[in-house]
Amino acid sequence: MILHSPSRCTLLTNPELQELEKISTWVISRSFPCSATCGLGLRTQELCLIGGKRNIPSTSCKMRTIRCLDTWQCGLKTQTVTAGQRLELDCLEEVMEAMGRFAFVVSWRFARGIITSDDSLFSRYEALSLDKVVLDPLREEDSGTYRCDVLDTDKRRVKRMYKGVKVLSPSELSLDFAKGLIQWENPGSRFPNKTTRGNLYPSSTVRNMALISASISAAIATLILLLLWGFYRIRPRRAAQLSQDV
Repeated sequence: MILHSPSRCTLLTNPELQELEKISTWVISRSFPCSATCGLGLRTQELCLIGGKRNIPSTSCKMRTIRCLDTWQCGLKTQTVTAGQRLELDCLEEVMEAMGRFAFVVSWRFARGIITSDDSLFSRYEALSLDKVVLDPLREEDSGTYRCDVLDTDKRRVKRMYKGVKVLSPSELSLDFAKGLIQWENPGSRFPNKTTRGNLYPSSTVRNMALISASISAAIATLILLLLWGFYRIRPRRAAQLSQDV
């Protein structure tokens, strides 16, 4: 065996080779992806023992779980909710809570009324539970973008997350698609306390509509009679003028 060094190559002697054969070590045979695409997560690795003169069984492997961080920058996620509901924004989530929520420092910032990831538009936001923002009941003025930053005990940033919240008034839009479809197919379901039998309009409304229709009809008939009367009155005069000219 030859060991390489920046300066020169050294050929190992037989005693040194025999000493190396006695050494056993753990190596990573398999490594699984991080459990979180952004922010701090957990990674599972398989370690196997190799080396040494003694026969090592093939089952001499063990699993271990370590922390992993692919990127601390999380993208912008938006959600639309109705005013009056309860909304909970969780920054640590399940993976980081499993490590212990008191091992991290969480801070929140808020950009009111806009959905953005421009950090210059955010101002400090005081969250009562630190790792979560609980809005109960949710109001229209709570709409905007919430940003949370997570630091570990060494003051290193391990996560930054943006959550955009759009708040709609219940009177403006209903997000219940199934209910809206039923109302579209059966208009009578919009008024469950009223029946569709009989007249759809009050009697006074029907009477007023009849009077208006009769008045309009009488006016049109009078106008037609006046036009006919004028036409037949002018016709003899024109005939007399034509006879005089002849």
